[in-house]
Amino acid sequence: MLSNSMIWSSRTLLFYKNVPLDNNMNSIFLFENSLAKPFKARLHLKVHKPRLEIVLCESKREKKLNHNQEKADITIDNIDVEEFLGEDEIVFPSQEFSQQAHIPTTQKYLDMYKKSIEEPSEFWSEIASSEFYWTKEWNHHQPSSHNLHISQGNINIEWFKGGITNICYNCIDRNIEAGLGDKIAMHWEGNEPGFDASLTYTHLLHQVSQVANFLKDIGVKKGDTVVIYMPMIMELPIAMLACARIGVVHSVVFAGFSCESLAQRINDCKPKAMVTCNAAKRGSKIIPLKDIVDAALIQSAKDGHSIESCLVYENKSALDKESTPWNEGRDLWWQDVIPKYSKSCDVEWVDAEDPLFLLYTSGSVGKPKGVVHTTGGYMVFVGTTFKYVFDYKPSDIYWSTADCGWAAGHGYVTYGPMLNGATVVIYEGVPNYPNSGRCWEIVDKYNVSIFFTAPTLLRSLMRDGEKHVKRYSRKSLRVLGSAGEPINPAAWRWFYEVVGDSRCPISDTWWQTETGAAMITPIPGAWPLKPGSATFPFFGVQAVIVDEEGNEIEGEGKGYLCIKGSWPGALRTLYRDHDRYETTYFKPFPGYYFTGDGCTRDKDGYFWITGRVDDVLNVSGHRIGTTEVESALVSHSHCAEAAVIGIDHEVKGQSIWAFVTLVKGVPQSEELRESLIQTIRTQIGAFATPDKIHWANELPKTRSGKIMRRVLRKIASKQLDEIGDTSTLADPAVLDQLIALVHS
Repeated sequence: MLSNSMIWSSRTLLFYKNVPLDNNMNSIFLFENSLAKPFKARLHLKVHKPRLEIVLCESKREKKLNHNQEKADITIDNIDVEEFLGEDEIVFPSQEFSQQAHIPTTQKYLDMYKKSIEEPSEFWSEIASSEFYWTKEWNHHQPSSHNLHISQGNINIEWFKGGITNICYNCIDRNIEAGLGDKIAMHWEGNEPGFDASLTYTHLLHQVSQVANFLKDIGVKKGDTVVIYMPMIMELPIAMLACARIGVVHSVVFAGFSCESLAQRINDCKPKAMVTCNAAKRGSKIIPLKDIVDAALIQSAKDGHSIESCLVYENKSALDKESTPWNEGRDLWWQDVIPKYSKSCDVEWVDAEDPLFLLYTSGSVGKPKGVVHTTGGYMVFVGTTFKYVFDYKPSDIYWSTADCGWAAGHGYVTYGPMLNGATVVIYEGVPNYPNSGRCWEIVDKYNVSIFFTAPTLLRSLMRDGEKHVKRYSRKSLRVLGSAGEPINPAAWRWFYEVVGDSRCPISDTWWQTETGAAMITPIPGAWPLKPGSATFPFFGVQAVIVDEEGNEIEGEGKGYLCIKGSWPGALRTLYRDHDRYETTYFKPFPGYYFTGDGCTRDKDGYFWITGRVDDVLNVSGHRIGTTEVESALVSHSHCAEAAVIGIDHEVKGQSIWAFVTLVKGVPQSEELRESLIQTIRTQIGAFATPDKIHWANELPKTRSGKIMRRVLRKIASKQLDEIGDTSTLADPAVLDQLIALVHS
């Protein structure tokens, strides 16, 4: 029985099924819903009214029923809210779900969380020792050491140092030894319907071993780096695991980056070899990856780093061998050479603090940051988060729409699932090809039970309506997940009601490339949910909100999101740039890891991520530095100056707007605008294309010459009354010109 004290100070509750209501609840609104269930219901607290009032609402017309019915204990099955009200709404898990969940109650979560904070050594040592394989364990009394205060010396984080393990062994061999050799490790769904394949854990081990043996044969050894530039085919995680098996650091570059961006990453990490694919199919488009790789390798060679071996997978559905550009002596066809190698490869055992992978992410100062993750801590953290964040069970079929070119693809396509012996679905194409029902067709085809995606994808599919979803059963779904950016309540509701039929809890996770895995997240079955809130910190994560001076804000409040203390999955450094690592993450608020995000904590303790507070944009889940885009624009011979901002976008989260000042005497034209866009596409990639480019004769600058992007954001967002203090503007008249330009 729910009591008034369990309402978490909220006015509106959402119940899944069979939730008994007590006498304090005395107004029920039933809404007609022809799509999913006979009725929806909205429950309000009206504690001063003496009677239970049931109101039937049809097309916003209310018809009161049983108006004089005395209050009584009742049970309502399968009721749902008609609309969301943000913080004032709570979604309770069903009894049925909670009873079978890993963390079935709030108290269970609180007990585990308390231990993870007060006794971190015992908490993490117990998990690491019992859930993962090590040939040698660490000092259990001190599994970690760290210094997070920049005034006390070099920033340093270590977990399980001295422990010897291998993440590939834990992902594959350990599962085979546990009897899962014949279990499907990966289902692959091609871009075109009908193109598919599956791989058992045993066959996965064979292919990983063959690639690992090839890498050893060409001279790649422990500690070397291999760059991987591939679409979402099974060979991408195979290449990652092959590197990990022999202690080689992999650096996966998203196969949407341009040749210039790829060359920049090659020059930074100086790999011994390259693994790629001749072409990719995404929807109706064919992307000539090999052409991009060739151009990048030419550029990197000019800059002083040459690669002697490039392994190329032939993606026959996209491009045949004969049409693929070739560099004899350097390039090798995957299908020709890999089958010749042994299906058995000895494991290279590594220290927990040996690097596992290098992943580049956008920074606010232009140059991408090479985030370094090490083996032991990352393995324990990502494997543990996968288990609890998705309430994973051995019978689950798991699908994440993430690309392995991003952190979500590392943690929640490859390593997290396979550390738990899961069956993973990998999809090559785009979610709306050949139509907007493709995702749900795949869900039904493979009986997907856990579906993890990004808000931008959901908003895109929402625009096409419910019909594409309702054509498919989706009955196999039991847990939904979201990551990449904060999810707005409308998208949350659509995800919950339409995709999940109001029965699947949503794990709306907050984390970053730098954090390794989910940091703030609901635990399915344990916590009531608030649409749009990331809920509470994961085990071992001390999330705090600080003000401008770095003082922690207790209770309800708004400020900068920071992490106190260390956690196993934390990045250890930025590749070859430890100074930037310290300056970016630990200097802004000494003693804390600074996330770069703003955050609000409500009266019930729930965390709400409000977005970036630095100059990094989040466009369709891609982090893009404003400086990167500005640098590309001003590299154009006709562009004298540029300022780039992010504007809220209902589908992409943020869209890119650019304000461009042309070289004196250069006329404005659509041809020039297209030329600037092409420059960005060439230097960064199509995903960084601005939605708007405005010609600005002058940009708003302070007297010291700093561009006031805050002013541009307010003008672009039509928030003219919130422009704020402009006393430092060198030329206030610029404001009127820009307002007229944007709103004409």
